[in-house]
Amino acid sequence: MSTKTYLIILKTGIYLSFLSVFFVFSSLLFPYITSKQLCFNILIEILAIFWLAFIIKYPQARPKKSLISLGLVFFFSAILISSVFGVDFNLSFWGDVERMLGLFHLLHFFVFYLIIITVFRTAKDWHNLFIASIAAAVMVCFYSIFEVAHSTIGNTAYVSGYAIFNIFFALILFFKRYEKKSKRIGWIISALYLVAAFIMLLVMKETHTRGAYVGLGISFILFFILYSFYSSSKKIKIYSLTAIAIGIIAIVMTFSFSQSNFVKNNSVLSRITQISSNTVTFQTRLISWKTAIKDFHNHPVLGTGYGNFAITFDKYFDPKFYNHTTSETYFDRAHNNLVDITSTAGLLGLLSYLSIFVAVFYYLFKNKKQNKISSNEFILLICLFVAYFIQNLAVFDSLVTYISLMIALGYIYWLNNQNEEELEISNSLTNKELAVLFVAGLIFLSIIYQYNIRVWKMLNNTIDSQRAFAQGDVESGLTIYQKALSYKTVLDRDSRSSLINFLSANPTALSKLKTDRAKEVLDFVIKQAEENVKYNQADSMAQLQLAQILNVASVFYIDQKDKFNYFSDQALKAIDKSIASSPGRITIYPTKAQIYINRNEKDKTIEILKYAINLNKEYNKSYCDLSKILLYYKDNNEGFAMADKCLDYNGVDSFAFSSILDILLNHYLTIKDWQRAVVLYQKYSQLEPKNAQIFVSLARTYKELGDKDNATITARKAVEIDPSLKFGAEEFIKGL
Repeated sequence: MSTKTYLIILKTGIYLSFLSVFFVFSSLLFPYITSKQLCFNILIEILAIFWLAFIIKYPQARPKKSLISLGLVFFFSAILISSVFGVDFNLSFWGDVERMLGLFHLLHFFVFYLIIITVFRTAKDWHNLFIASIAAAVMVCFYSIFEVAHSTIGNTAYVSGYAIFNIFFALILFFKRYEKKSKRIGWIISALYLVAAFIMLLVMKETHTRGAYVGLGISFILFFILYSFYSSSKKIKIYSLTAIAIGIIAIVMTFSFSQSNFVKNNSVLSRITQISSNTVTFQTRLISWKTAIKDFHNHPVLGTGYGNFAITFDKYFDPKFYNHTTSETYFDRAHNNLVDITSTAGLLGLLSYLSIFVAVFYYLFKNKKQNKISSNEFILLICLFVAYFIQNLAVFDSLVTYISLMIALGYIYWLNNQNEEELEISNSLTNKELAVLFVAGLIFLSIIYQYNIRVWKMLNNTIDSQRAFAQGDVESGLTIYQKALSYKTVLDRDSRSSLINFLSANPTALSKLKTDRAKEVLDFVIKQAEENVKYNQADSMAQLQLAQILNVASVFYIDQKDKFNYFSDQALKAIDKSIASSPGRITIYPTKAQIYINRNEKDKTIEILKYAINLNKEYNKSYCDLSKILLYYKDNNEGFAMADKCLDYNGVDSFAFSSILDILLNHYLTIKDWQRAVVLYQKYSQLEPKNAQIFVSLARTYKELGDKDNATITARKAVEIDPSLKFGAEEFIKGL
């Protein structure tokens, strides 16, 4: 084929890649991630066939030597080495469904970069590529502004990161137009670039991503600093210095008057003033960064294995984490790109990663010195990479930022290689070309089927099975799950986990099956849990899931002593391994307590829950769990004492059943502890919002507390539910 044909195919493919940012297929597990990455992978694998044939037939089209390309090769090689010697090769190389950031997927972005630097060879090519990228980003931002903040990306931080790149792409095109001093139509087009940049700036107001605010803010200040240094115009220097002064004053004033109504009522300014070491987000991320520091000496060169930050986070998990939040307690990423890379790929990974940016700045300064690029372009590109680098200190990359990063790196490559030789034209198909197309086609088509199509089917069936479960059709759900896992893909881990979690949380589902079928299902699910553990024996979560499903099996065989003992013993072994891998994670201990309860080992049950309390004496759920167990064993005095602490630490949500609420209410009403009784009745009213008698009792308790307003409101609520109570309620209110 001719060079023109190859260029059309490859360029069209690159343009089509931007469609991936819009894909959200609800029929797939983790649709915001899998929909995009699988489609992107398939497209790049198809393009790779033609790219290989192209560069083999036309050697002069091959990418030239570049420090950027070399840095990328070093980085991906470092990741590969760390993966081979890491704790979980499957997770490092293939990743998981929730992130799809394993080396296999990252290599697709590298091929994307190679194709870009091969076929985008002129200023017009790059102009068109930027236009395509900006257009996609603007549509994503429109959806974020007018529909849902996370847009089609699924995460506001990713939307912000995507916008940052394309704001600068739009500004680059604007200044290029400005430098040409175009006629009227040129100014109209220039205005459109500014409008696009403004729309992407507006999205920051919707996403409220502090890391993006900081990165973009610092880059804007840097923009004026560099302008004041590089501009030859005295007037521009003065304007730049003035802008810097205004910016600094605005920042100081914003933080100085952070409690003023003006700042509080402005969503952007109020969010900026929340950039503090005291925020929950910062505190939890600080804990995660500290775990990486503590573990660094164990794996300084290669890390734990790319993508395996969770093993480090679990190992050094700080029980005080729960003082900040009880949600999102599992971190599979450090939420800081440098920390994450250093922890999982070691110094080798970090240095190779940084070498990419060293190469970028080297080429920028070199080309600026040689007057190959304008001051505007030089400054904007410097600011782009600074903004990206800073915002990545609070987050990690995703498909949209990797695509944008590769475009930016490719552009720097092109700026340094603008005078590439012309490609020869040959319309005939050569034997070598046909051989490459055939062999590469077979290889990549098999990769497409094995690692994308089969994965797609597995994910689709996983969602179908979850829908069946939600509709109460347990048998169909289990059958579909077995079909999903029959594809035996490299990404089965998350599908297995969702099945294990379902059956562990809903063991009564087995009662809906015939005995033989229930036994078959139990064996199958246990096998899946064991398969997940095989990836990494020190995976605390996998061991916990194995322990939970083994405990379900022990209860299922409660009347068969030998089988009960076997499964219960295996559950204890698994939970002990889970605890050993994450001794500070308090939420693991109740599972061990439940295993002991099933074994009728009262003392060990209470002992393990008391141990959990001592890990963090401010964590309410530990007191709640122990209270319920003590009351179960009729140890009322200590049980109620633990309930006191549970309620005092705002743990009432742990009492989510009417049976335990009745016991506690009877106790607190008897001793006239009206305050705690109110808290329990409030919880009861949430569980049974149509039960008028609960509101009647709550109103009476408010009366005992002397809270006439809430007593009145609650009495009227009871009447809304049951109008027959109207006369009694009116008398009650009169008597307040």
